[in-house]
Amino acid sequence: MRTAFNRFDFIRLLLASLVFFYHAVSLSSFAALAAYETIFSTVAELSIQGFFVISGVLVYGSLEHSDNIADYAGKRVRRLYPAYAVVILIPAFVSFLFTFGERDAFGEILRYMAANLVFLNFLEPNLPGLFQTNRFTDVNGALWTLKIEVMFYIALPLIAWVLRKMRGLWWIGIGALVFAAFVWKSALFAYDGAYAAQLSRQLPGQMMFFAAGMAVWRLRASLIPHATSLFCIGLVALTLSLIIPALDALRVLGLSCLIVGIAHMPGPPLRAARWGDISYGVYIVHFPILQGLVMAGVFEQLGWAGGLALATILVFTSSYLLWWWVEKPALRRDSHYRTVSKEEEDDERIRHNHTGRDPRWNSNPNAEPSRST
Repeated sequence: MRTAFNRFDFIRLLLASLVFFYHAVSLSSFAALAAYETIFSTVAELSIQGFFVISGVLVYGSLEHSDNIADYAGKRVRRLYPAYAVVILIPAFVSFLFTFGERDAFGEILRYMAANLVFLNFLEPNLPGLFQTNRFTDVNGALWTLKIEVMFYIALPLIAWVLRKMRGLWWIGIGALVFAAFVWKSALFAYDGAYAAQLSRQLPGQMMFFAAGMAVWRLRASLIPHATSLFCIGLVALTLSLIIPALDALRVLGLSCLIVGIAHMPGPPLRAARWGDISYGVYIVHFPILQGLVMAGVFEQLGWAGGLALATILVFTSSYLLWWWVEKPALRRDSHYRTVSKEEEDDERIRHNHTGRDPRWNSNPNAEPSRST
């Protein structure tokens, strides 16, 4: 069954690309763009928080349509881990080649692999022989969000169970999650300790965005007809949260409404996953590719625009190959991510042969994701 959220693939690819663009600015240290780095950083932060909202929607829906916890866990592992492991192991292998025979290098590589393969990237973010003279030495600084995603995946079954037990008080429970996360994040900012900023970016501080996504899933049937209005509300709320610090709490509302609005407003379907769902790949491969280009002096030789153009080609090509060679084969045959391309091709054929309009916009707003999401 088709998902009612027709543009989620496009939104995820857009958000991943915005994070990629920010890191291209930050890692390349291009002087002409230095004054705008803070703005790009804010855009990247909003993009990551948007990812968390979407995860709240889709992963909660996946849990609701799983036969049991094992079924749910299997789907999450298949979707997340194979590509993640590849992105950890390839830099480790390159580091081994660069430092072969050097004393202690192999031990450092093993420590990197041990920490990163279990999502503890902060314990060992560097590899010997790679990126040591770059502005930032991390191999893949984008992967810190994967730890948060996994923590949410683990916590979600318990959260969902508690919310089910609350029955008619479900909304009080989800509201309490959002409120508690906001209080936690605000308290850390007020404390301003050595690790306050880093801790505020972890769970439970980010739980407000996942919880908002869960609320969107719960309200999906009633939200879809009001997509355009929600887009306008989201735009206003997000803008206010950015220009008035005291209204920062509106960011959750703003992002959630914008995502629902973009996903469902009338207009072209924007089939971002027609030839492969590469958004996850773009997110996890772009950082080491940029680091490699910086290390090789590409941005200095080609300029920022030339370096970005080459990085874009490498990132999207790598993401495409990662999808077809690693991600897709790891998924179940009935997975939404494997079937979405075929569905879109079928829709295109039907649209041209019949009404001239994308039939998915006439679909039942109560339509739900496949059980294999």
